[in-house]
Amino acid sequence: MSATVSFKVPSAHGPQAVTVSYTRRGRGEPLLLLHGIGHHRQAWDPVTDILAADRDVIAVDLPGFGVSPALPDGLAYDLPTTTAVFGAFCAALELDRPHVAGNSLGGLIALELGRARLVRSVTALSPAGFWSEAERRYAFGVLLAMRHIARRLPLPLVEQLSRSAAGRTALTSTIYARPARRSPEAVVAETRALAEAAGFAPTLRAGTTVRFTDDLAGLPVTVAWGTQDRLLLRRQGVRAKQLMPRARLVRLPGCGHCPMNDDPALVARVILDGSR
Repeated sequence: MSATVSFKVPSAHGPQAVTVSYTRRGRGEPLLLLHGIGHHRQAWDPVTDILAADRDVIAVDLPGFGVSPALPDGLAYDLPTTTAVFGAFCAALELDRPHVAGNSLGGLIALELGRARLVRSVTALSPAGFWSEAERRYAFGVLLAMRHIARRLPLPLVEQLSRSAAGRTALTSTIYARPARRSPEAVVAETRALAEAAGFAPTLRAGTTVRFTDDLAGLPVTVAWGTQDRLLLRRQGVRAKQLMPRARLVRLPGCGHCPMNDDPALVARVILDGSR
C-alpha cells in the first residue's frame, strides 16, 4: 500500500512543505530505494519481495515524479535541495541513517546522502555524475528523445505496443537489456510516468553541471554497472572506482541501465551484500 508523508524543508523564502509518496514493507534494517529521472518507485518492483525478506524496504517517488507532487516554488531540483528533502523524509519516518540504494539519478542522490553522512551504506546502480561532458550530452539527448516520444504517443497506442514483446522492446530497450521481460502494465505505467513527470525538465537542467568527485571514505559503498547499459556507458563505473578507491565495483552481466528488471536476483544480492 502506498502512503504519503509531508514535512518542511528550508528555503530562501522560509520553510516549504514537501510531500513524498512511498511504499514500505518488510522487516530488518531500513533500506531506502531511489529511482532514476523520469521513472517511478515501481522500477524497484522486481527486487522488492527479495529485499523485504531481510530489510525494511522504503521505495519512494522522488518529488515531481511518480505520484509525488512537484516541489513548491522556491525549492530547486538540485542536489543540495534533494539531500535536504531526503534528510527531512528520513526524520519524518524516524529512519536512523538507513541503507540506501539508487539507480541512475537515484544512485547520484544516494551518493550525495552518503557524502552528507545521512545513511549507513550506499549501493549505486549506474549512478549519474561520473560522465565526461560528451557522455553527459549524449545521455541527456537520449533522455530528451525518450521524453518527447512518451509525451507524443497516445495512450491507446502505448497500450497496444505493450502487449507484444516487440512493442515493449521499442518502448523500453534504451533502459532494459531484456525489455520483453517487463509486463505490459509496467511498460504502460512507466511510459506515462515519463510523459507526466513535472520534475523532469528542471531536474535535467540542474544536472548540466553535476559531477560527483568525492571519495566517501569510511562509508560502505558499492557501485554496480550493467554490461549492456546504453545510457550511461559502463566505463563510467571505472571512473567512479578511481574516484572512490575503497568502493566495491560490481559488474552486472547482461544488464542494462535499469538492471532490477534484467536480473532481479543478482541485483537484490548486490544490494543486500552492500548493506551488510
